[in-house]
Parts: sequence; C-alpha cells; structure tokens
Amino acid sequence: MSRREFLQTVGTTAAGVSVSSKKLLAATGPFTKASGRQKKPATVRGAFIYPPTESLRKVGYYSWPGSSFDAEGRQRQYMEAIKRMERNLGMRISMDEKPLDGAASVAQFINGIKQSKPDGLLLIPFKKGHWGHVTRIIEEVGIPAVVLATLGILLVDHINQLHQKSGVYLINSLDNLEAVKDGMNMIRTAHWMKESRIVNIVGSELKEKTVPQLGTQVRTIPHQRFYDEFKRTKATDAVKKLAHAYLNNAKDVVQPTKTDILEAAKTYFVLKRLIEDEKANAVMMDCLPGLKRPHKHVPPCMGFMSLRDEGIAAGCQSDLSATLTLMLVQQLFDKPGFQQNASMETEKNHYFGAHCTSASKLNGTNTAAEPYILMSHCEAGWGCVPRVLWRPGRDVTMAQYVPGETPQMLIYSGKVVGCPSIPQTGGCRTNIEMTINEVDDACDVKGMHQIIFYGNYAKQMRTFCQLYGINVVT
Repeated sequence: MSRREFLQTVGTTAAGVSVSSKKLLAATGPFTKASGRQKKPATVRGAFIYPPTESLRKVGYYSWPGSSFDAEGRQRQYMEAIKRMERNLGMRISMDEKPLDGAASVAQFINGIKQSKPDGLLLIPFKKGHWGHVTRIIEEVGIPAVVLATLGILLVDHINQLHQKSGVYLINSLDNLEAVKDGMNMIRTAHWMKESRIVNIVGSELKEKTVPQLGTQVRTIPHQRFYDEFKRTKATDAVKKLAHAYLNNAKDVVQPTKTDILEAAKTYFVLKRLIEDEKANAVMMDCLPGLKRPHKHVPPCMGFMSLRDEGIAAGCQSDLSATLTLMLVQQLFDKPGFQQNASMETEKNHYFGAHCTSASKLNGTNTAAEPYILMSHCEAGWGCVPRVLWRPGRDVTMAQYVPGETPQMLIYSGKVVGCPSIPQTGGCRTNIEMTINEVDDACDVKGMHQIIFYGNYAKQMRTFCQLYGINVVT
C-alpha cells in the first residue's frame, strides 16, 4: 500500500497533520489528558531558621555564615523563587514569614505541622548555630523534608548528619534553588501517586486494591470491557485522522496494511475512553490473550505509544511494577518511558531490551517525536506496532519500582549504542542496545520490564528513594 492510496482511502489530507502536534490530540476526539480523580494540590510547610541580624550585631560575633551575610535580604530573594516554584509546580508551599529563632518558635512550628499534616517540609537555615533546630524539627515531625543550606553555613559534621538520612533531601550548595525545585517536585509527585488510579484491564472480575506505601489505587475491570468497546468503535473521522498521522509521520511502513493502521488507531480511543470512564490517571492491560485466535482485538501498541506521548502511563501485560515506574518517571521528569524485556549482548557487555511499543516523544511530551517505522507485532505476526528509533549516544536511565511493604527501586544509567536492525535481530520491534554504568557485567542488571528513558537521572531517582524510604538496588 502506498501513502497516496492510504490517504485516498481515509479521505484526509496531509497538510498540517503531525503525530507530535498538540493540535492532533485535540482533533482526535473529545478527550484531554486524563485528569482522573479530583486531587487537592500537594502542600509543603516551610521556615527560614536564623536569628535576626540585629541581634547578632549586638553580640558582635556571627560565626558561619559570617558578618557579611545578609540573611533577611537572602530570605526575600529565596521567597521570590519559591513563589515561582509554587506556581510552576501547581502546589502550595507555605513559608513562615518570620524566621524561627528560639526554642519556643520551633516548638510552635512543630505543633502547627502536626495539626496541618502537610505532604512535606522545606527548611532553610541561615546560621550554623541553629542547626539543632533543623534536626529537632525533622526528628519530631517525621515527614519528608527538603533542607537547603547555602554553601558556607554548615561544616562536614552537620552535613553528614542528614546527607544519607532516610526521609531527608539535604542540599548543601550555593543558592541552589533548582535543587529545591527538584525536591518540591518529588513531594508533589508522591502526593500525585497517592491520589491516582490505574485502570487494569485483565481477567473477568471487577476488583480494587491499593499499592502499599505509594497509596496508588488499582481498579481492575474485565477484559470483556475492552473487547466490547473495541468492537463498538468505528472508523470515524477522528480515527482516520490519527491513522493518517501514524502513516504520515512514519519513516517507513513494512508489514502493516491500511486496515491494520486504521484498526491500530482505534485502540487509542478505546483505551482513552476506559481511562475517562474509570476516572483513572494511567492504564495497564493484559494485552497478549486477545491477540491469539480467535482475535478479540488488534495489538494495542500504537494506542499505548500515543497515550505515553500524551503523558499518560500505559503498562503492557498488566505489569504493576512497570506501570508505577512509568507514572513516576513521567511525573518527576516529564519523560515517557520504554517498558521492555531484558536481555544482554554478552560479547560487547551491553544491555539489550526490546518490546513492541514505546513512546515516540522521548524528549518529553511537548517535543517532536523520534523517527519510527510501522511493523507487525513480533510474536503475533500481524497488526501494526511502532519500531521507535532511539538516538545513539544519548544518555539514558533505567529504573523499576518494585512495590511492597519494603519497596525497592532498581536504578541504572548508560548510553544508547544503537537499535539493531530487524530481521537481523530477533526479539520485539522497538529495541535498544546500551551501556551500563553501575555494574561491570551487564548480565548483573536486575529486573524485567524495567523502564528506560532519555537523560541521566540516576542521582535524582536515588534522592527520591531516600526521601521516601525506598531501597535502591543495582
């Protein structure tokens, strides 16, 4: 099938249509990015901790940070940045206007935290001698805390008290408000996960459960819901427009027919409708049984690609671990992820992962898509799925959240070596060969269905784990 023949079949034009365009998502139906259940914004309580400069002048000795440090002026500067941070992250960061100084003010602050129960703390000390107030607040309150001490306030013993302490992100860096923003985003993400819902399409029963510690709700609905919805979904103008965009933006089309591409476009609308109906924020599906004979539906891999590109986590094979990780990565870094089957290239000591779907907007939901090729589903041998071409030389992170009463996070980083050609390689259609930084032997990489995404965010992932008591595994 030629592109011209396809366009004539679906009756659309190529002008101005792009799978990476926001306009396309608006044009494909009455959907917007899934909002899920109504959420309250994350809240953070915070305080600056230092004595008034005038009182130090009377004493005549400042200690670190020294007599030239303008604490009140620095507080005003920080507050401007914190207000911008609050707006940009869509959360509430309530900082006490008056700095904490003596034991009485600290006790009052602690009592206020216990009553209001915010999602986290932001503590900013401006004097070494007040460090005891910081540690007292953290110990007595016991909620995730971000602490910013600009360079030249703390000594090594102070730093090491909190540097690796669970539940704390200590930033000892020169006026590093960007790091504070990262910390606030981690608190916002944990709050979002707690109030979010995954719709799980599997089996024949309707049931619900809550993920330990993260608090994310999982609502399981029967497979039949998807089967019925797929059967009802027709090749509307919206479906045709999305199918056209898939074709128009593909670098090549190998096996799929015009019918395959149209049917693949339907899966986006079916999945999105179920997400909306269940007031969910993410979806996962046992997607393989329906591909076997008798075929209940086409491979949903193109729909999964579009959902991830839109910022909605979509997990293959009803894998909760993978889906939770996709959600975390999307919220923390605005990076859609690639859930994949783990393998290794033993002679080059490289990691090799492959699956029949991947996000294409690997640089972020508001960026252009990476090149992709339309192919058939690897194991099933029919339908339409994307082979997304990851760029060699790009830094990548691989992570997997393992839920449980004592959760773990597998964290690795490396660089893309390439995407081995098909059919020279076996395995699924989108593949990635990459180096691994954390282990000497790639075969020591742990996990299956780990999430790979652009950028080296290993440090930030480890910080998130420390802030929320998640054991890091490499």
